[in-house]
Parts: sequence; C-alpha cells; structure tokens
Amino acid sequence: MGFETQDVERKALSILKILSESREPLGARVIGHHLKDRGVELGERAVRYHLKLMDERGLTRLVGRDGRLLTDQGLDEVRSALVKDKVGFAISRIEMLAFRTDFDIERRCGLIPANISFFSRGKFKKALGAMKPAFEAGFCVSDLVGLASEGEKLGEFVIPRGMVGLATVCSIVLNGVMLKAGVPMDSRFGGILQMRNHKPFRFVELIHYAGSSLDPSEVFIRGRMTSVREAAQKGEGKILANFREMPSVCRGIAEKVVAGLKEAGLGGLLVMGSISEPVCEIPVELNRIGMILIGGMNPVAAAEEAGIVAEHHAMSTVIEYQDLINFKEL
Repeated sequence: MGFETQDVERKALSILKILSESREPLGARVIGHHLKDRGVELGERAVRYHLKLMDERGLTRLVGRDGRLLTDQGLDEVRSALVKDKVGFAISRIEMLAFRTDFDIERRCGLIPANISFFSRGKFKKALGAMKPAFEAGFCVSDLVGLASEGEKLGEFVIPRGMVGLATVCSIVLNGVMLKAGVPMDSRFGGILQMRNHKPFRFVELIHYAGSSLDPSEVFIRGRMTSVREAAQKGEGKILANFREMPSVCRGIAEKVVAGLKEAGLGGLLVMGSISEPVCEIPVELNRIGMILIGGMNPVAAAEEAGIVAEHHAMSTVIEYQDLINFKEL
C-alpha cells in the first residue's frame, strides 16, 4: 500500500473496508463513527489525514465537499491487502452483528441482523417465484423480509440503479438475543446440510468461521452447491445451515429465548441436541449442547439454483424489525 508503518497501514485498510461497504460517498465524521464501532479510535482530523494520503495514492477519490468513494485500485487493495488479518474475519462479523442486535422480544422492536441481496429489477418477480418454496418449507430464519428500490436504503446499503434490494433475516439474530439473555454462543461453522425424508441428516460440507475471511453461505451459493428447491419440494436435498454450541446449563434460558423469537416470527432453530451428544454426526464438547440453525440465505440460494444471479452480502448489516414485511405480501 506504500504507507510508512504497519499501524498506519492497518488504520488505512479499516477506512478502505468501510468505504467498500458503502454505495454512497462517506465523509470523515461518518467514517470515524464506523471506525469506533469496529474498535478503532481515530479522530475526525486523523481520518482526514488518512483520506488525503489515500487520495494521493489513487485509492480514493473526493466527491463533493468531503465525501469519498473507493477507486478500482482501492477496491483491489481491500481484496488483497493484509491477508493474515482476514483470517477469522467471518467470526468477527458474527460477533459484531450479535452485539449490535438489540431486538426486544416483549416489545417486538429493535435492530436484527440481515443479509442483503441485489436483484435485477426485471428478474425480481421471477426470483420471488423461485424463492417461494423455500419460505413455504421453512428453510429460512423468518418469513419477514425487507424490500427497497434503487436509491433507497436497507440497513447501511443503498440500492444500486436498476436493482431491487431484498433483506433476509440472518441466523445471527439468535446469537444476539441469546447474548442479551446472558447465554454465550460459540459459532463453529457454516455448512451444507443434507436433508433426508424432510429431516436433517448430516453435514456434507463445512467452513469454520474462525479460519475464513468469507461468509460460508456466499461461498456455497457461488459454487452452486445447494439444492434448496429440491429439499423444499421433495424432502431430499442440500440446504445452508450453521452449527452453534452453548453451555448445557443455559438450556432453560435458551429454550425460553427460542420460544419468544418464534412468537415474533423469528428463530431458525432446526435442532437442539442433548448434553455432549453429537448432532447430525458433528461431535459436541463436554457439558455443551449443539444446535443447528437454518441459513438465512436459503431462499436466495433457491433463486440462484433457478439461474437468477444476484449480488449477495451475507451477515452484513442490521435492520429495524418493524420495517420488515411478510414475504407473502410480495
């Protein structure tokens, strides 16, 4: 990147990452707030200094009085720089979104984590048809979705021109609400779960969050490794799922949380195992309970299986619960 010290390089990369996640120009003050959310303390004046350096190196460009956008060179830098720092990036995103989740089960309001997908406006109706079996079969965290047209926002994402944005509820909602209830969750991996006779059978592929820079669901969708529509219609197929563990002493609290989320139309819990017992052939640590959560991106995976390509951003933002609508309304 050409910066003098590793510390400066790290801070610059954090700024570049924030810009890469925005569809609109961001100013130094807004970038500073985002940095603080990520545990990087950098004042507005210091952010301006870093932005000036990045402008000179062609990584960013000035838009308007203070806004910045990434250049193509800057985007390449984000994708390739500090690879060692990206290891475990997936687990850090899970932890960050769980912390930002403040959904109140009793009042049924607050922020919940979401996946964002951009569909071509002309193909969105066909995509809805392809996703319908997945929602009907319950291969989703919730029937509630967010919808936005070009220029509008879903969480921190601005919908690009000619596109329709769809937000699906992410399974991290369980992590977030459990965290607020005092239940520590260990997010182990995302995988492909084989369904047999409409029941979960075994994991056939998995990617550990702690060793990945990418969200496993995005990897599996891009690799066309799912058969969600088959699983929904015939009971035989491969769906996206996630594996969690929690201390066995927390079971009672966890069951109450799951029941409360279900009443609010949220959840995604597929299986809760017994103490120290394997779940779908996955071993569980001593005095812990294994849990399988349905992947929130199964509906959009079904659309991809139907040949409808979209741009996906898994576990990428939080969205207000009360802004969501039932998929059936679409």
